[in-house]
Amino acid sequence: MKLLSFINPATGNKTWGYHQGDKVYDLGSCCPDLKSALMTNVLSDIATPAQSSAVFDVDEITFLPVIDNPGKIFCVGMNYQDKRIEFEQTIDAPTLFVRFPDSLTAHSAALCKPDSSDEFDYEGELAVIIGKPTSNVSCEEALQHVAGYSCFMDGSVRDMQYTWFTSGKNWQKTGAFGPWMVTCDEIDNPQALSINTWLNGQRVQHDSTHNMVRSVAELIAYISRFSPLQAGDVIITGSPGGVGKKRTPPLFMKAGDRIEVEISGIGRLVNTVTQ
Repeated sequence: MKLLSFINPATGNKTWGYHQGDKVYDLGSCCPDLKSALMTNVLSDIATPAQSSAVFDVDEITFLPVIDNPGKIFCVGMNYQDKRIEFEQTIDAPTLFVRFPDSLTAHSAALCKPDSSDEFDYEGELAVIIGKPTSNVSCEEALQHVAGYSCFMDGSVRDMQYTWFTSGKNWQKTGAFGPWMVTCDEIDNPQALSINTWLNGQRVQHDSTHNMVRSVAELIAYISRFSPLQAGDVIITGSPGGVGKKRTPPLFMKAGDRIEVEISGIGRLVNTVTQ
C-alpha cells in the first residue's frame, strides 16, 4: 500500500490517504494525518476505497512530506562502502545527525538551494518510517517496528558542513521526502533495493541497499538503545557514493536543476531546485 500526505484540492486542507493506480483516496475523515493513523494503528481497518471521503486524480493534489510532522528525524552518514572510501571515513560506529521538520519538502515541490551556498550537493537515500513505540529493540525484532519505506533527497549545504553535519543539513526545504510510504508488507527485504539518483537526467548515484555498512535493522536497534522512537519518527539511512563534492570537477545543484531519487519497489521522488 502507498500511503501519502497531501493537500486536498477541494478544501485546501492538509490530509492523508493512499495512492492506487492514478487515483488518491482521502482518508482524512478517519484520522487527521498519517502520523496519527500510525500511532492509533488503524490502517488495516480504514485503508479501503469505501472508507474514503473523496477521490482525486494524482495530478490534482499537492504532495506534502510523507510524514508532515515527525517527532524525530535521525540521519545516518557514511553508510555505504563507496561513500566511506570517497570521504576517507574510518570510524566504525554509525555516524548520526538530526534533521528538523521544517527542513523537509515534498515530492514535486521546490528543493531550496540557499542563496549563500555554492556547494549544494545531492544525496539519494532510503527513508524508514517507524510504526510503533520502539525502545532498546534487538536487531532480530527491529523490522517489526517499521511502518514503511520512502525515498529521500538529503540536500547538503557542503559549504556549511566543515565543522559538523547539522549546520549543512537543516536549511529550510533542503530535504525532500516522498512521494509516498510503501508499507512494510510490500517490501520483503529492505536490504535488496536498488537506489538511483539522477541530476538533469544523468545518473549520478547507483547502488543497492545490500551494500549498506549498517542494515536497517541494525540502525533501528542502535538508535533505539539511546533514543526511544515513536510512530511517525523517521530514519534516513545514508547515501551511496557518487556525491558531487567528491567528483572531479565537483558537481553541485543549481537553480533550475531537476533532481530525482528512485528506489525499487517504492517509486521516484522528483524535485526542481530553486533559489
